[in-house]
Amino acid sequence: MYRALIVDDELLARKRIRRMLGGEADITVVGECPDGLSAVSAINDLSPDLVFLDVQMPEMNGLEVIRAVGPRRLPALVFVTAYDTYALQAFEAEALDYLLKPFDPVRFRETLQRVRRRLAGKGSDEISEQIRQLATRFGAEPKFLQRLVVKTGDRVLLLNLGEVDWLEAAGNYVCVHVGKQSHVIRDSLANLESRLDPAHFARTHRSTVVNLDRIRELRPHWHGDYRLILQSGQVLQLSRRYRLALTGKLGIQGPLA
Repeated sequence: MYRALIVDDELLARKRIRRMLGGEADITVVGECPDGLSAVSAINDLSPDLVFLDVQMPEMNGLEVIRAVGPRRLPALVFVTAYDTYALQAFEAEALDYLLKPFDPVRFRETLQRVRRRLAGKGSDEISEQIRQLATRFGAEPKFLQRLVVKTGDRVLLLNLGEVDWLEAAGNYVCVHVGKQSHVIRDSLANLESRLDPAHFARTHRSTVVNLDRIRELRPHWHGDYRLILQSGQVLQLSRRYRLALTGKLGIQGPLA
């Protein structure tokens, strides 16, 4: 019998996971937590075997929960997230699986099958070592993203950020432009920008972020705006609001004209 803890700041998401676990004879839900702080306490108090852990939560997110719990008490994890970008961290953390919201019963059953195989197929010492590695990996301050995860059908592409030309907001999604190709990921531009290395990426407009290494030329436009010409030939707008910050990162001193 596996003891499961559900951690998610959305009540409906917690209810959905609990409902889907209701028919599983070998898994019992020992608690629910609406935030990271209560999750840390529950993990320490209840010692669950498995935690369905939401990554994006206010005040203390899922990765901060991992750091706070530490390697000795950290259970096996299934990451739950609304953003594709966190799937990469699930892979890197060697979590048992990750669920991308909104997930359906078929995907949830696949996760449970993977959980059972992994927990039953490994000895306790091996699982404990995997959990220790996970906690150690997130024991330091979060690093900037190095890659992006893109889901295309039943495939998962890993894009090196150094290959990305620019990123464009599209509602609750972001278009990632790589040469002549474009990929769509479920995330907000603001959230994604916060996890990019500011030494290599900069906002050029409210809806665009550019890879500084891909800029070939700056041309004056009008009313203080500029045009950025990328190595690919793509033309982007550089608004006055972001001009000084971007030119400073490029090492351009003083006015452009």
